[in-house]
Amino acid sequence: MNTIRIEQLKQFIEEEPDEPFNVYALAMEYLSGRPDEARVYFDQLLAKHPDYLPTYYHAAALYAERDEREYAAELYEKGIALAQKQQNQKALQELKRAQQTFEEDDDDW
Repeated sequence: MNTIRIEQLKQFIEEEPDEPFNVYALAMEYLSGRPDEARVYFDQLLAKHPDYLPTYYHAAALYAERDEREYAAELYEKGIALAQKQQNQKALQELKRAQQTFEEDDDDW
């Protein structure tokens, strides 16, 4: 986690509050070291930018890791539907693979 990058991203968000990439980049920066902070920014993206496709893969994985499996499953479904709507085959395949792994892990519970 790079504190200089975090400060830069926060500044970018202040300058361009409607740009989802900056919020996504900040969430990703927090993901490895401070997942609670990452969650705040993923939730912000899901609320304010529900059509920002990259959010779904990482947000669903984060919720799955935190044993919020029902919400993780919902995010995978929404992400898959959005990828289909946007005709983004690469994201669609990645989300489907992640969902399959998630469901296989769910069978082990």
